[in-house]
Amino acid sequence: MLTGRDLTDAPEKIQEVAGWCIKCGIKNVIFHINTDNLDDPDNYLPFLREISSFAKLTLTYGDKTEVSGNGVEVYIVIGMSGRDEIVRCVRKMAEDGINPDDVDEKMIESYLTFNYEPDLVIKTGGSYLTDFLIWQSVYSELFFSDVNWKQFRKTEFLRALRDYQTRKRRYGR
Repeated sequence: MLTGRDLTDAPEKIQEVAGWCIKCGIKNVIFHINTDNLDDPDNYLPFLREISSFAKLTLTYGDKTEVSGNGVEVYIVIGMSGRDEIVRCVRKMAEDGINPDDVDEKMIESYLTFNYEPDLVIKTGGSYLTDFLIWQSVYSELFFSDVNWKQFRKTEFLRALRDYQTRKRRYGR
């Protein structure tokens, strides 16, 4: 989870961290850039698109989604809110005429934009989260790094993975 400022300060870091994930055998990676400033994502897009040279990149910004490349799946989502995703999900179910009595967790999950439940969420530079993947990350393990994104190094990344490995997952139980 990043801010727009993180992207501006260190756009190359996303490529670097995506590479670390791939080398560690992680099969799906998602970067969320929390920003209301979507006026000019074009400043970052060419750089972000380079990830498709070594991975399958799904890049979502505004109402656009681009998919390119092959290999490990890397998602980059700019400015999408989890609340907005749930509202769109409910509206789509209503448009499809879904009977309210038929709505259950599996139904909701089938309508979500991101059908992806992260095992680990890493937040750099502070101890607050955004609402991105609010439904999907309910049972995710959280790791808060005091290190800001620009200074985030491989040792801090490996520390997050090691911390995750020592946890006993309870999935809400």
